[in-house]
Order: sequence, then structure tokens, then C-alpha cells
Amino acid sequence: MSVDAPAPATRLVLIRHGESNVTVRRVIGGHRTCDGLSELGRRQAERLRRRLEETGELPADVLISSNFARAIETAEIIRPAFGDLALEIDPRMGEHDPGPELDGMSFTDYVERFGTPDWENDAHAEMFPGGGETIAEFHLRVGAAVSQLVRAHAGSTIVVACHGGVVDATLRHLLRFPSVGGFALRTVNCSITEFAVPGTGPAALVRYNDASHLAGLPSATSAPSPD
Repeated sequence: MSVDAPAPATRLVLIRHGESNVTVRRVIGGHRTCDGLSELGRRQAERLRRRLEETGELPADVLISSNFARAIETAEIIRPAFGDLALEIDPRMGEHDPGPELDGMSFTDYVERFGTPDWENDAHAEMFPGGGETIAEFHLRVGAAVSQLVRAHAGSTIVVACHGGVVDATLRHLLRFPSVGGFALRTVNCSITEFAVPGTGPAALVRYNDASHLAGLPSATSAPSPD
């Protein structure tokens, strides 16, 4: 009796965007106010592109970006490493949405108005008053998007330029961890996180925070001095 070989796992590769201007300015940068990468962020993405061109380690079948300017700019910088592959924009892979009222607010003003946020306990707490997502809503959005992408591109290599929060939500979704508590991730800008997602059974974390291509670069841009 012959036994069919299992279908190849889907490679889901998440690339956190390069350092952003909103990070340097210390403001909450949702998709409405994000204005792309800092100079260091562009250098980080260029380093990653050169690595991917030299190694050929990610023969991507699909290239996706969230709808944030910093993710799109990262994806466009690395896209030549994938030949003539088109870039698809998927807003579902965007970072935790602070809502229209708080998008663009400085971190200092946020803490003065609402206090230091508690990311580790209640996933249904109102983190961004005025229309922002709760942690539960954010994780539900990202988890549903990841499941749909893997089904739609089964057996392929999917590369997604996204965000630290999306990496966290995807890891918790695919590895079946709760949405809050247990651990905290510190995902590096322009790092590679990869999962192998089989047709049935649990996914595997292949690598996390792979950022060897950034050796020698500063870890961050110094924030501008206050006026």
C-alpha cells in the first residue's frame, strides 16, 4: 500500500520594518500619521536586501506589506531581492491601531493623559480610548489574516513586511499561546522571523529576530533634543 507524502509546509516569513520616523520622534504612529523610515531605517532595509540577494535564502512566492508607510517603504527596498515579484498591500497585517483620536500623539502626552498602559493582563482593556483596538481585537484581526494567507498560499513562501506587534500576535496565534502574559518579545527592526506551517498539526518557529545583517549599525537613532 502506498502512502502519499505529506504536502510541504508553508513558509511564513515576517520582516519587521526598519526604524521609523515616528519611533525617533517618540509618537504613536498609526497608519494615518506614519511617514516612513528614518535614515537608519533605510540603511537597515538596504542591508537586508543585500543579504537576501547574496544568499537567496527566501525564494518568495508572495510579497506582502501592511498599509503603514514604514512597512511599505521597507518592502519596496527589499523587493529587488525577489526579482519582479509584485508587492501586495494588506491592511490586516498593520500594527495595533490607536484609533483616529490618538494617532500621532506623543508617548509623553499619552502617559500623562491615560497612564502607563498595561499590556500584560486584560486583553479586552481599552488601551486606546476613542476608537482604538483592544489587544483582543488586534490579535483576532492578525490571527484571521494569517490563517487566510496560509490557506490561500499553501506550500508557498510568503514574505510579509509588518510590525513588532504583528510578529508577537502571529507567534501567539500559530504556537497557540494566550494573547497576553507569559513572555514579552523584543523584535528588532528589519529582523527575520520565520514559521513553518503544515497543512495539519501545529506550526513550528524556525527562527526569531534573525538580524545578523545589521552588524555594525547603530541600534537606534538618538531622539531629537526638545526645543
